[in-house]
Amino acid sequence: MKVLISDGIEDIGKKILVESGLEVVDKKLTPEELLKEIPQYDAIIVRSATKVTKEVIDVGKNLKAIARGGVGLDNIDVPYAKGKGIKVLNTPGASSISVAELAIAHMFALSRFLHLSNTEMREGKWPKKEYSKGVELTGKTLGLIGFGNIGKEVAKRAIGLGMKVIAHDPVVSSTDLNVKLVGKDDALKNSDYISLHIPLDKKTGASITKKEFDLMKKGVILINCARGGVVSEKDLLEALKSGKVARTAMDVFENEPPTPEESELIKHPNVSVTPHIGASTNEAQERVGEEIAQKVVQALK
Repeated sequence: MKVLISDGIEDIGKKILVESGLEVVDKKLTPEELLKEIPQYDAIIVRSATKVTKEVIDVGKNLKAIARGGVGLDNIDVPYAKGKGIKVLNTPGASSISVAELAIAHMFALSRFLHLSNTEMREGKWPKKEYSKGVELTGKTLGLIGFGNIGKEVAKRAIGLGMKVIAHDPVVSSTDLNVKLVGKDDALKNSDYISLHIPLDKKTGASITKKEFDLMKKGVILINCARGGVVSEKDLLEALKSGKVARTAMDVFENEPPTPEESELIKHPNVSVTPHIGASTNEAQERVGEEIAQKVVQALK
């Protein structure tokens, strides 16, 4: 059987596939090339870049598995694939620690103005007075919107820092962690920091809009290491301008890479940004490669 690795995985993943007797082709294809070549493959492994659309699935007559090394499946037409009897695989837990650590890192950066002072000192400035009003995480309330694998890892670290953690997740009814499960509105109203760990619902759109911002404390700090589009960027910019949101961190964006129209938000002084690197650690990529390869091998047995 033949497997296409379209967006690359770590060598340990390729080794597992080859040692299981699979023929492995690792190369990046354009959408047009993918349509031409996909009929010869029994499985395809993607990351974020390659789109496995209905058209690709229809052409891929031999496909038995579509695998994504990562959490979200936004770039795969999952219902259509499953309707065709094709297994859709991902690695929901492999990068949880890395994403959680980035969310915490952004909380520290925003609380102590690291994103600004680091740049200004490189310009020869000494902004000691300007950034003397930092705040501690200890004693603050962190609201988690989404309490799956990543949300739980964020909670563990926040508890270790002395934060009070509350969380909302419609499918979670109990937890062994020292976390209070609450309704979404309660989480929004009572949190000093809010960290998002939810998927994007393409049908309903953004989960955090003006309505949700209106519920939040004035001066809240918002972290989005989840998915672009989960937060309305237009409403977020207005919330920053009004002071409702004191500072925000974004690892994900409605458009990736962002468009010039998003530059006002990205360049806002109260915004800390990273280019969708939540899962981009050596450890996470090793786990992703190993886990997705094992799942493909199992699916093709």
